[in-house]
Amino acid sequence: MKLGFSDMEEAFRRECASWLDEQMAGEFADIRGIANLVDKPERRKAWERRLAEHRYSCIGWPIAWGGRDATLNEQVIFAEEYARAGAPNRLNHMGVELLGPTLLALGSSEQKARFLPAIAEGTAIWCQGYSEPGAGSDLAAIRTRARRDGDEWVIEGQKIWTSLAQFADMIFVLARTEDGTRGREGLSFLLVDLDQPGIEIRPIRQINGEAEFNEVFFDGARCPVENMVGAEGEGWTVSTTLLSFERGISTLGQQMQFRNELDAVIAAAKHNGKAADPVFRQRLAEAEIGLRLMRYGALRMLAGGKGGALAGAALTYKIQWASWRRALGELAMDVLGQEGEVAPADAEGWPLLANLYLYSRADTIYGGTNQIQRNLIAERGLGLPREPRGNA
Repeated sequence: MKLGFSDMEEAFRRECASWLDEQMAGEFADIRGIANLVDKPERRKAWERRLAEHRYSCIGWPIAWGGRDATLNEQVIFAEEYARAGAPNRLNHMGVELLGPTLLALGSSEQKARFLPAIAEGTAIWCQGYSEPGAGSDLAAIRTRARRDGDEWVIEGQKIWTSLAQFADMIFVLARTEDGTRGREGLSFLLVDLDQPGIEIRPIRQINGEAEFNEVFFDGARCPVENMVGAEGEGWTVSTTLLSFERGISTLGQQMQFRNELDAVIAAAKHNGKAADPVFRQRLAEAEIGLRLMRYGALRMLAGGKGGALAGAALTYKIQWASWRRALGELAMDVLGQEGEVAPADAEGWPLLANLYLYSRADTIYGGTNQIQRNLIAERGLGLPREPRGNA
């Protein structure tokens, strides 16, 4: 297993870094370092298109579909340099990192031809319709239904915690298409146009004042039959394949964002003298050690993985980073002290660290709570018996 990079790969790193720095210091300087997902959506859409123009939008995709057919190491390098340059969080993460690879793996030739080019070009923004009010971490308990009506599926139900739905053009929806089924049976995976009657999007205001998440209501919304990925009733297989990509290359870019946040905490501790306190030095050292362990673990997972399959070790990653970042948010507030509560918004370093603390409270909840993650590790990773579940 190789954790280092070759001379050619380091040359690719310099190429990526140079281009990204040029963009972030030039035309797109106004969106550099944005710490949230909702500010300046039109500028971020323009950034998606700029990435596409230079084939940086989805570099791991085949050349025929707008990518660069980049190697695993090259994808890791670009993800790291993207975060290092302060480029904004991707507005089309769901399309590029999740749906695109899923269609490449499981989509029909017609679905690939219809949907992949627009994702690669940055002209179609996607969101994910999985969680529901009564089925957050328990994905198999969803109640949204789709019934066949001629050449279309008619969708009724509600999704929640739908990231960036207010900016999206399309949504992939997991819905129950077979009456009388429950759990993983009878689910299908549908690609749905958001710009149609029968769909209402309501933003959810978060503790940090932003509205990244949304409720999405389906009241007779329609989806062409040919927009079903996989066969009817195979939605669970498609959805879990998609989720496996969520633990992929983007984890390394995520860790570079963590690096930036930890550096901001360290800078604040040096500025106000907390870095001289042995207790804070120990906590900062523990945060540094945790971040390095995540990097080595992610590289090991990626080097040993095949296709979209999740190795047992990959099941531990979400609970690892979520717990680490929640602790980092608490450390940030302890370092700032009262200043973190009362400082004006233009105080140096305050907005980033305050937002880190508030947002990190959700890290151990969304995408599967820590409790659910422990069940996944036990049942899928260790092969232990399933936890007893009710019949609802």
